[in-house]
Amino acid sequence: MAALLARAAAKEKEYPHAYLADKRIPSLQQRFESASNLAQKFESGYNLAETQIQANQNLDAIQTLDTIDNLLASIPTELKAQHFDPLIKRAKALAWLRQGEQENCVLHHSSDSCLFPISGSGVHTEQTPSESALALYLAQLESNSKLRKEQWLAHIAAMTLGNWEERIPNNFQIDPKKFESDYLLPRFTDVAQTAGVDHQSLSGGGATIDFDNDGFLDLVTSSWGLEDQIKFYRNRGNGTFEDKTEDAGLEGITGGLNLIVADYNNDGFQDILILRGAWLNKWGYQPNSLLRNNRDGTFQDVTKTSGLLSFHPTQTAVFADFNLDGWLDLFIGNETTPGDTHNCELYLSNRDGTFRDATRASGIKINAWIKGIAAGDYDNDGYPDLFLSALGQSNILLHNDGVASGDGWQFTDTTQRAGVAEPIHSFPCWFWDYDNDGWEDLFVAGFKINDSGDVAAAYLGEATGLETPRLYRNNRDGTFSDVSKGAGLEHCWLPMGANFGDLDNDGYLDFYVGTGDTPMDTILPNKMYRNNAGQGFQDVTTAGGFGHLQKGHAISFADFDNDGDQDVHIVMGGAYSGDRYMNALFQNPGNQNNWLKLSLEGTDSNRDATGARIELTVSDKNGVERSIHRTVTTGGSFGCNPKRLEIGLGSADKIMQLYIQWPSGKQQIFTKATPNRFYKVLESSSQLAHLTLPATELCESKTPQETHEH
Repeated sequence: MAALLARAAAKEKEYPHAYLADKRIPSLQQRFESASNLAQKFESGYNLAETQIQANQNLDAIQTLDTIDNLLASIPTELKAQHFDPLIKRAKALAWLRQGEQENCVLHHSSDSCLFPISGSGVHTEQTPSESALALYLAQLESNSKLRKEQWLAHIAAMTLGNWEERIPNNFQIDPKKFESDYLLPRFTDVAQTAGVDHQSLSGGGATIDFDNDGFLDLVTSSWGLEDQIKFYRNRGNGTFEDKTEDAGLEGITGGLNLIVADYNNDGFQDILILRGAWLNKWGYQPNSLLRNNRDGTFQDVTKTSGLLSFHPTQTAVFADFNLDGWLDLFIGNETTPGDTHNCELYLSNRDGTFRDATRASGIKINAWIKGIAAGDYDNDGYPDLFLSALGQSNILLHNDGVASGDGWQFTDTTQRAGVAEPIHSFPCWFWDYDNDGWEDLFVAGFKINDSGDVAAAYLGEATGLETPRLYRNNRDGTFSDVSKGAGLEHCWLPMGANFGDLDNDGYLDFYVGTGDTPMDTILPNKMYRNNAGQGFQDVTTAGGFGHLQKGHAISFADFDNDGDQDVHIVMGGAYSGDRYMNALFQNPGNQNNWLKLSLEGTDSNRDATGARIELTVSDKNGVERSIHRTVTTGGSFGCNPKRLEIGLGSADKIMQLYIQWPSGKQQIFTKATPNRFYKVLESSSQLAHLTLPATELCESKTPQETHEH
């Protein structure tokens, strides 16, 4: 596989796609220098400058723009001012803004860097770049006060300089109260740097799993460039991680916009599937990689021998036991774009560590731009169903009919009946029981924007091109109700990576979205939402310190330090070769609520227990009872939570009953579980096994450190 990926990377160098900005600059430079007239000079030079920004060659871009500006001195002043100056100022302002990011957020990185609204150690010490950017943005606004993108980016530039409200004139200023949270969640701290997981990368996947079964959660991340090595971090159990990529035999395994994890061969150890080729059209004919966990700290590529080698652009897939034979199957959502068709793929397990392609036998003919897949049993019939998020067309809900179809398995499209076709422009998705009623609900993120000016327009109450998410509540009859309006999600913009967990252990599932789009000036904060007891969601982005302005991708909620509350990891970075940033790990400051951890292991069911449903009946000191429902999954479609269940109990101090519905159909009831403990549950056992794991503390970042080079 490493050799195959190396050949693909070499081909990309020879014929670079649009995102390989650094590889495209030499030819663009030559075109600019050889242009024979002023029109060609401007067009080629401006294209060169934009590409230099995309390659993080910001000072070169400014020099190129100055050269163009000087060349245009020969044309009439009014013509230049009307048609050319705005373009040059816009590009130059962005170049300065990105240069400020490099000189401060990267080279002088701190735990506050790029957290919106920028404050504390996030304020730049090297201020000349942001001062230059702000001056250019304000000059453009003086000429046209309706330039919402320039207005928004002016706010970002001003924040990096400190005292931003004094730097933005009142007539251009967005009300600071618009940035306040709906609920005062305690602030989390980014400790990725001192914990040793602040890898600087492009957009990519991430999974938090105990790969060596020592009780501590490890981490694997990817970066989508074919020259970007995946990273494997082993949790030392002392608040830090050790880069074990080389020792794990993973050198040469590169790329992957996303990855998922599962115990596909039922040996008790988690394996990795890396997904490649998304967004690249005909450049995306890249193989996925199935990496088998060898149970000794190493991994082995088994893509071909397992029957999974194919070459289709994708970034989304899901493992589930569709036919309930006790082995995990695989559904891959491929990307069909105009002139380039790629059918989605269904692989059924042969129960020996290999798979067979059952796509045709199952009658699956889905050719769409699939951006997210979720598996969940939405009608409680015991069989996992499928939801496919499609970009630019109706989404797809496939009901698992529980019937074999030749050598495949039968699904029926129930999208229209269920009422879940929207949003038409969508991206990440997931099944979850957000209101704890025992029925899986559905979240589908919207993914559409005119430009980052839509953010300013939204804060100002103006019309935008933003596509908002859909929150579908399960009606318990095979249909869903769209309850998005009034749920507090109107400012949930442009999610890419996304996942859910329980920030405050209140027993209700919260969620975090990593936001952005490919353009270098699409800069907006990632957003965190707290579940308000199943009645809606509260934006806690700024209070909790989650408003990272870097482009956010794979997300996982996990208790990395075994202290009973969930921390949050997110993979940062964009698509263009110069849009790299450090991944973040937000440490939970803790709370007073109780919790329970469960590690389920199937015997008749798949060993992962994927798809198992649990119901906790708990009571508080006043005798008030409630039910909490969870399903064993890795969460959302872009980022992987651990398979162990980390369940908040709120103020409940007694667990009346733990009920488990296994995928095999077996049911278990336990009445002796105690809060604030970790139990292992075997499908074949009638007893809970109490596991004791030492709590640690993730290392906190104290001062900015100069540890990164771009």
